[in-house]
Amino acid sequence: MMDTPSRTFHVSQSTPASRYALIAGMVLLVFLAAAPWWAGRADMRLLAEIYVYLALASLWNLLAGYAGLVSVGQQAFVGFGGYMLFGMCMFAGVPPLAAIVLAGLLGAAIAMPVATLIFRLRGAYFAIGTWVIAEVFRLGFAQIQALGGGSGTSLPVSIVKSIASGRSLREMTLYWTAFAVVLATLILVYWLLRSRRGIALTAIRDNELAATSLGVDIWRTKFLVYVVTAGATSAIGALIFLQKLRISPDAAFNVNDWTAYVIFIVVIGGIGTIEGPIIGTILFFLLREVLSDLGTTYLIILGVIAIAVMLKAPKGIWGYIKDRTNLELFPVGRRVNSDRTDGAPDT
Repeated sequence: MMDTPSRTFHVSQSTPASRYALIAGMVLLVFLAAAPWWAGRADMRLLAEIYVYLALASLWNLLAGYAGLVSVGQQAFVGFGGYMLFGMCMFAGVPPLAAIVLAGLLGAAIAMPVATLIFRLRGAYFAIGTWVIAEVFRLGFAQIQALGGGSGTSLPVSIVKSIASGRSLREMTLYWTAFAVVLATLILVYWLLRSRRGIALTAIRDNELAATSLGVDIWRTKFLVYVVTAGATSAIGALIFLQKLRISPDAAFNVNDWTAYVIFIVVIGGIGTIEGPIIGTILFFLLREVLSDLGTTYLIILGVIAIAVMLKAPKGIWGYIKDRTNLELFPVGRRVNSDRTDGAPDT
């Protein structure tokens, strides 16, 4: 009687491609961290803007691509975070960098009652509801005369100088802050998707009804993602307007700048993947640099590109690549691998 060879099974979350990507990513991070020593002022400002949009896109992708919460009102938290920074710095004497963190915490706090309200809506009604909330925020802050009312206000020179003693050092500090924010955002998204909550989010993304039948608490999971996303978006909003040194309701709650462009980035890059917003951000800024001199025609071209991608590659550019190569640079799923315990090759 022949003995049946036994097998052992183990769960893996990494792939050879992800390990190579980790090494390449570490090299790139060191290179970008050293940008103040090799890049000019304009280059650092551009890189900081890229970091901001990558962070916003990664958070929106987490919200819509995994939790299924398609929001067109994330500018509410960008503006809220910006106004919280100005208010805390001007009236409470909070150091600007500390105000970024506090703005994030306040954004998460205000997101709790907002989520409780708009989670009563579904589908298109939810999307419209998030936009309405953003408009309420805009109109509300426009009434606060201490922060400039409808015309806005600028950050006092004394607060700007408290960031760092000289202009060059200030620019370096803001660059490194933007670099740290986008790195923290990517780590947060990656960690969350690899956790048990990530399994629930992946199940919700794939089939919400099936996830419910398996015992996933849909409401609580979505609520957690919404609050975390809102808090992180508020912190990013605080950073954005610390870089700009001026805020107004129309700029802070601008749907084009802080939501429409972000959705475009995620759609063309690949929704429901970590790699998608990275590719989308790179392509967006390449297109902007090439086409920005065309005026309003630039926006038309962006719309045509988005439609073309949605028709030809509904999962985005990275989704198209992944379907044909099975390549994952940031694997968040789990693979079950088997090994023969008798030393023979596994066939």
